[in-house]
Amino acid sequence: METGDWVITVLRGLAVGAITFLVASGFSLILGLMDVLNLAHGEMFMLGAYVGWTVYVRPDTFVDGVTPLTLIAAGLVLMPLLEVVLGRRRLAGAVGKLWPWIGLALALVVLFFTVSQWPLAKWDAGSFAESPSTFALAMDQGRRTIPAPAVAEGLPPLVLMVGILMGGVLLAAAIVGLRQMKETAVPATTTSKTPLILAGAFLLAGLLFFFANNALTDWLFNLNTIALFAVAIVVATATGAIVGGLVESTMIRPLYDRPIYQLMLTLGISFITIEAVRAVWGRPEFTMPKPLIFAGSGEGCGSEVTSVAERLANNCSTIFLFDGRIRTYNEIFIIVMGLIVLVGVWLLLQRTRLGMIIRAGVQDSQMVEALGINVRQVFTMVFALGVGLAALGGVLAAPSMGLSNAMGGQFLLLALIALAIGGLTSYPGAAAGAVLVGLLQQFIIKYGQIGINLPFLAEPFKPSPPLVPASTVLLMVIILLLLPHGLFGREE
Repeated sequence: METGDWVITVLRGLAVGAITFLVASGFSLILGLMDVLNLAHGEMFMLGAYVGWTVYVRPDTFVDGVTPLTLIAAGLVLMPLLEVVLGRRRLAGAVGKLWPWIGLALALVVLFFTVSQWPLAKWDAGSFAESPSTFALAMDQGRRTIPAPAVAEGLPPLVLMVGILMGGVLLAAAIVGLRQMKETAVPATTTSKTPLILAGAFLLAGLLFFFANNALTDWLFNLNTIALFAVAIVVATATGAIVGGLVESTMIRPLYDRPIYQLMLTLGISFITIEAVRAVWGRPEFTMPKPLIFAGSGEGCGSEVTSVAERLANNCSTIFLFDGRIRTYNEIFIIVMGLIVLVGVWLLLQRTRLGMIIRAGVQDSQMVEALGINVRQVFTMVFALGVGLAALGGVLAAPSMGLSNAMGGQFLLLALIALAIGGLTSYPGAAAGAVLVGLLQQFIIKYGQIGINLPFLAEPFKPSPPLVPASTVLLMVIILLLLPHGLFGREE
């Protein structure tokens, strides 16, 4: 293999490793501290990609959808406060066992009725002219236009907002009631002001996006692609963190002592997420255009231009290094982002009080709780951080690999293999395993093109495409046979 091929293959392997690391690192943090095997982690990666695409390509839909989502979240974050209120006024007998189910059904009916009538700018996945792929292509070709704003039909928006908020509060109360149906449950006696602060923040955000809808939509559409892509990254990551926090606080928390139910629950969440994505964005695959800083072509980017500085100045999509063509987004930007996250999370774990609590919790969570630390709150933060990292990986991967309903399962498998290689609960192990998986896959792909000269063979051996995933599994088996706990794992 020539020098240029080596450089390109290594950079491509590092890029795949960086995306895999973003999924594996969050998975490792959640598993290490909470002993929760989150089988929906890959789908959170996928959700981050689709949310990022929506913010980047259809900002009007994003702005329209923020208000109902934040109002629902405002109700759900009141759960700790509702635990105190309902714990002091717990109903006995059949009424106490029946009302949570009635409340849950009523909440779902109210939310379905109000959210379905909310004015939301939509696309039609079943119509090619109005499909997500058509909007993405129009943006990539510079033909994007601002669609007409959605118009409310039926009830006034303010009435719908009140209904959505009440539906969220009722849903939270029903979930708390279902928890307290257990005879062994101990009612909460104290709570902080955090739920009220979060509820107020979500409510304020919802009102802001509603009353400034047109101004925000115009502002986002008029942003340059670099700034809009940065907004998409922030929104997708924040969405993943919020979803992770809500899932942990409402669903995972009652199941810490029942690991089988955790697996079943997270597996169910993964299927629900896939079907929700198919219902909203459709089944066909489509692309996410790259920001113009990574998509330049034409004059100043031709093969006759060899200066790296000149290519970067012209926002060229590729540059030449060691006589090889390297994609600036895939093989440079993604690797840099992976390094930034690697260093940032490492500093969080090693140089902050939260990181000290997380590391201590991995070693002995009961001792941390005995020191008076609110382990429940730390669990929620770690789960939110882990899912946020997966969503970040999704929005970064979307411009390079496109969007599909299967992308979550693909990278979850790679992340699990990387964690097994590096050590299931080791953050450095997640990084090392992800890099090894990425490099091995890309070298197998490259040697499948040029072949490997082996003794006693007349022609070079070319690994077939099925050997690409099989090679990573084989590497995992070899390492686990030699080091049962992985490269950086510790013996329990």
